[in-house]
Amino acid sequence: MSVRLHVLCGGRLRSDKGLFTPGRDEGVRETAPVACFLIRHPQAVALFDTGCHPEVATDPFTRWGGLAKAFRPEFTPEETVVPELGRLGLGPDDVDLVLCSHLHMDHCGANAFFRRATCVVHARELATARDPGSEGKGYFHADWDHPMPWRPVEGEQDVFGDGRVVLVPAPGHTPGTMMAAVSLDRTGTVLLASDAVIVRENLDEDLVPRNTWDADVWHRSAAEIRRWQARGALVVFGHDARQWATLKKGPDAYD
Repeated sequence: MSVRLHVLCGGRLRSDKGLFTPGRDEGVRETAPVACFLIRHPQAVALFDTGCHPEVATDPFTRWGGLAKAFRPEFTPEETVVPELGRLGLGPDDVDLVLCSHLHMDHCGANAFFRRATCVVHARELATARDPGSEGKGYFHADWDHPMPWRPVEGEQDVFGDGRVVLVPAPGHTPGTMMAAVSLDRTGTVLLASDAVIVRENLDEDLVPRNTWDADVWHRSAAEIRRWQARGALVVFGHDARQWATLKKGPDAYD
């Protein structure tokens, strides 16, 4: 069995795009995708990010407070990761690993459903989420703090020991943001950048999003992503509506 990559919907959020592209799209309201990625590997089934919790679709302020104004949900509970997995014939207990790009509410919101999985996260990201001062600033205990095994990591991590799924640290957006480089037989390398690069303009025009933890660190990670791109990797950005429209989704996998 070869490695296969499925792009799944984890919700949609409407916000001011100028938050991501300062000085370029101020005041432009845009609905952006929240993506999750299922990786079928001969050794295990892994999920890179779990998107938004389905309750956010119907009661966002209870889970997110005031952030639900800045990031307005525009999806139904059926447009989240668990129903998406169901369309592939899978349930939460079929997932062995949850690979967390970072622990913001729109990337780990459905972690609680994967009770059998081990959560892999960068050690600095887990420490940041556990800091009481982080609560409500993109981090919510209700999203990430669940009784499931954690595997904190540092540096690059070859998840299966064969170079097919490699977690690559890319801090800047948060202290412990990680990407996943997925090596596929026919497609080549797909770099799941998550919010290391939120939209294509960040990379192409060197625009640093306003919701960036450290701009200098962000620039170094962006340079690393450009090196991956120069080597032929398909870079999938965190919340790029235009790119999303071009991607294969659901059962139509990359292999």
